[in-house]
Amino acid sequence: MSERQNLAILGSTGSVGMSTLDVVSRHPDRFRVFALAANRDVERLFAQCVQFEPAFAALADAGAARRLRERVSAAGLSCEVMDGPQAIETLAAHPRIDTVMAAIVGAIGLRPTLAAARAGKKLLLANKEALVMAGRLLIGAARTSKALLLPIDSEHNAIFQALPAGYSGDPQAHGVRRLLLTASGGPFRLTPVAQLASVTPEQACAHPKWIMGRKISVDSATLMNKGLEVIEAHYLFDAQPEQIEVLIHPESVVHSLVEYVDGSVIAQLGNPDMRTPIAHALAYPERIDNGVRPLDLCAIAALHFEQPDTARFPCLRLAYEALRAGGAAPVYLNAANEIAVENFLERRLPYQHIPRLVQEVLSALPNEPLSDLDAVLRADSRAREAAGQRLEALIH
Repeated sequence: MSERQNLAILGSTGSVGMSTLDVVSRHPDRFRVFALAANRDVERLFAQCVQFEPAFAALADAGAARRLRERVSAAGLSCEVMDGPQAIETLAAHPRIDTVMAAIVGAIGLRPTLAAARAGKKLLLANKEALVMAGRLLIGAARTSKALLLPIDSEHNAIFQALPAGYSGDPQAHGVRRLLLTASGGPFRLTPVAQLASVTPEQACAHPKWIMGRKISVDSATLMNKGLEVIEAHYLFDAQPEQIEVLIHPESVVHSLVEYVDGSVIAQLGNPDMRTPIAHALAYPERIDNGVRPLDLCAIAALHFEQPDTARFPCLRLAYEALRAGGAAPVYLNAANEIAVENFLERRLPYQHIPRLVQEVLSALPNEPLSDLDAVLRADSRAREAAGQRLEALIH
């Protein structure tokens, strides 16, 4: 058995963070929670501090961190409370931390994820935006520092498991023809397109298979999450856009597949539960129990697959276009989508205007190469400003 790992869980109060803690709690002999970080959820982070007794806890919001510090002190916990985005970045590179779960949603998770990669950590990557915005920088940093980068998205984790051991990032050299990413199709797979205009945030967040946060649930409904995953797969596995395909698979049992040049197709199956890829990455290359119920194929009885309808899911088409364009286009795509989803959840922007806003931002901004993190962040800022300007026109 491997030595006990010191963990930092960035985004510990979100769905992936809580699933990680659930797996960790089953194996106290293997894992120690050394640091926890979140945005501003004081109540949940305090409860986690009481249960797991980390050496450090951090909140991006300074006011929330002050309240947490008071509660930690009153409870007599020996936990240092830090505040601000810089504190989370510092923790990600802490010399005593072995493994970092990067599960902070959104562009705010980019800096700490890069910090963990540069520090050579075992990096469990659940933050989509880090690869979408700065894929070349992140992969380059991991290679330079010899960080072990393990994908947590169920789809990429499935592909990782289905690829040959020691896969070097060259599909052709390993006999790989295609990577097939599966998508549930979300709550609106069968909804008449004309009815999508009246979709509410509650309906969009009611995912038929997965329990997720609100933002990623909306991305699943629009299939933007699958578009972002296509971009991630490009960087993780060095596959070209034409080598990455998306299949609608409503049962969410086959998490992704790898097709080889000899016609063999290797798939990873399991119940739709994020604890499976989390446990796989935590214990890699070993396997551990994760609390997920065994898969009963006889109960499922049938598995269905279909091509995605880009008229229903235009966000998927936009993501492919951004990937092919390269440069700043994926950054623009991600930033505009974040603004659009945020305003949809606040009931300011109609559901069908999410892809429209993204399209307008992609069309309005000139593409350019991105050489470093500052250039990435400038592109992100430009896209958010452009999205804000066009948002008002769409609302009014």
